Parts: sequence; structure tokens; C-alpha cells
Amino acid sequence: MEKLFKEYEDKLPKKIIDEIKENLPKGIASNKAKKILDTAFEEYKNSLVCPGETVGLISAESIGEPGTQMTLNTFHFAGVAEMNVTLGLPRIIEILDGRKELDTPAMEIYPKKPYSEGKNIRELALSLKETKLDEIATEFLISLVDLAIEVKLDSVKMKMINLTSSQIANSISKQTKGFSIKESADSITLKSKGKDENLNEIYKAKEKIKDVHLKGIKGIYQVLPVRRDEEYIIITAGSNLKDVLQHEDINAFRTTTNNILEIEEVLGIEAARQAIINEVFKVIESQGLNVDVRHIMLVADTMCISGSVKGITRYGVVSEKASVLARASFETPIKHIINAALVGEVDELNSVVENVMLNQPVPIGTGLPDLVTKVKDKSK
Repeated sequence: MEKLFKEYEDKLPKKIIDEIKENLPKGIASNKAKKILDTAFEEYKNSLVCPGETVGLISAESIGEPGTQMTLNTFHFAGVAEMNVTLGLPRIIEILDGRKELDTPAMEIYPKKPYSEGKNIRELALSLKETKLDEIATEFLISLVDLAIEVKLDSVKMKMINLTSSQIANSISKQTKGFSIKESADSITLKSKGKDENLNEIYKAKEKIKDVHLKGIKGIYQVLPVRRDEEYIIITAGSNLKDVLQHEDINAFRTTTNNILEIEEVLGIEAARQAIINEVFKVIESQGLNVDVRHIMLVADTMCISGSVKGITRYGVVSEKASVLARASFETPIKHIINAALVGEVDELNSVVENVMLNQPVPIGTGLPDLVTKVKDKSK
């Protein structure tokens, strides 16, 4: 049987051969196995794109046409109003533009056992959530006489997340300068060391200390443990992949974020490419639309081909096009034409867009190599 599979190693991809091996019934006759491999090879040949096929245009139409059917709403997580996540057309635009700042960054965190079985999952989730001073303070008071800030603490909330007033005072002293700090059981007082501090500066300092980070992972401001199939996972609002993956109770191989640029930074360009495919496919599927994954793969390849994620915008992929007219066709045409004229740039008219603009036949299949040959003169 191994000899039979060896014959097809050059004809079929390794992944397809491995899948056939896994799914073949035990003790199958070699002539039947050969028939299955022949059928698979025939299917594989038919699925390949013909040389010169306009894959870019077909992908653009295949994604663009269903894109017009998408709803523009944002979707809530499982009836929880605080956990908002962008879906539909805004999410597709967000991914394909390659945005750094997302409207609703989110993570899916897979904990290790016993947390994945539901044991102490709430405690783990709360330990990941970022806690700021503002969340455990009942009020912030400014004393006009000695220009001091008094922070009244909520003892119930402190007990819930295992924080003492001395730990809070320690965090404040590390993250603020120019104040002497006194603590009591239910309050912390910050007094300015400078003699010439005015009320305006004290007020600014009061607003600043509200954001002092006390506990948890920065950037994760909402957590929600949910059951998915047979295990528990933690869904978050806010994202910080780098720090979450370093947590000892988290399964680093399965935890994901919806922030493509964060994935690129932490895991590299290959992971970012796969994330683009997964995220776009997830949106299209959730809308009940049917787009072949290969069209999405082509778009992801275009965005990642330079080694970093570039959005399909005038500053990203479009700015790298060799043709002046192709760049000018996508926003800010005057700028591109003037710059090209100043340096004497030449447009070879090799691609689709520039020939459409000049009303000429389109050279279909821009990836095709040109064959250069000398034609013999028959008259000689």
C-alpha cells in the first residue's frame, strides 16, 4: 500500500494524501485504493486555476457582491450588553484596512485544566481583568487647605479582588511622582511635596491617579467566562495577546485575538495571514453568505506579501503599485500624477486598471510570463 501512495507523492499535495490514508477502511484492496487515489487526483486537477485566469477580478467580485448584502449592525455576545463586538461590513472594512485601533478589540482565552472544566473559572477571569484605582474608590476628595488628595476605598471590592490598602499605596507611589502617601484602612491620602503647587495641577493629578493600574492584565477591561461545547473559555473586551500568552494557566496554543496587527507583532506574518482568513471567513459565515475561502486567501496574501500587514488603502497595498495610473485611480489622483510627472515616471500599462482607464483591451492574467521568440521569415 505504501508503494501505491509513493506513486502519487508528486501528483497530490501531502495533506490530501494524509487525509486519504486516515479515512481509508482497514484492509482495503489495493485496486480499490488506487481507484480512490485516481478520483482524488482527477478532482484535484479540475480544482486548479488555469494559467492566465483572472483570479484577482474573480476574488474582488466574489467578496464585493455578497458584501453589499451585509447588515451594518454590531452584534452582542450572548445577551450581555457590555460585551459588544463589531460584525458585518464594519468588521470586514476594519480587517481589510489593516487598522491598528479596533472599535471593539476582543480575545478568546482558552484556560488549562482544571479551569477549562469550570473549576474556579470566575476567579481566573477576574484575575486577568485590569483593575484601575477608579474602580475600587468610592470618591476622590481634594483638600483646599493643604492641597492634598484623599481617596476613599471600597472595602467590599478590595476583598473581592484580594487587594490591601498597602498594595494600592505601593502601586500609586510607583506610578505617580511628587507626592508623599499616607494610608489608613479605608483611605489613602496623597500630599504634594512641591511648595508651589496650585489647585489646577492638583486637580489634574487627581484625574491622572484614577487610571493607576492595580491588578490584572493591561488592556483587558471586561471578562466573561462562557461554556463552549464541553469546555469553558473566557471572552474578553480589550486585547493584550503578549501578556495573556505568558500567563501560566492559559493555553497559549489556542488563545486568539481579533487584532490582526497584534498577532503579527507577537506571532509573526504567517499567523497574521491565517488570522485575516479566519476573521473575514467568520464574518461572512455569520451573515449566512457563501464565499469560497480561496478568494479570501488571495486577499490575505496580497495584504501580507511584503512581510508586514498592509491594508488595502492608499497608504498600504495601493501605494506600492508600479503603475502611476493604477495608483491615481484609487483616491488622490492629482498627487500621484504630479509626482510621476516631476520624476519622469513611465507607465508600461501592464495591468488591468490602467488599460480600462485608456479604453484598451485588458491584458488578462497579469501573472502570466511573456514568451519571447524569434519568428522565422518564411519568404527567405
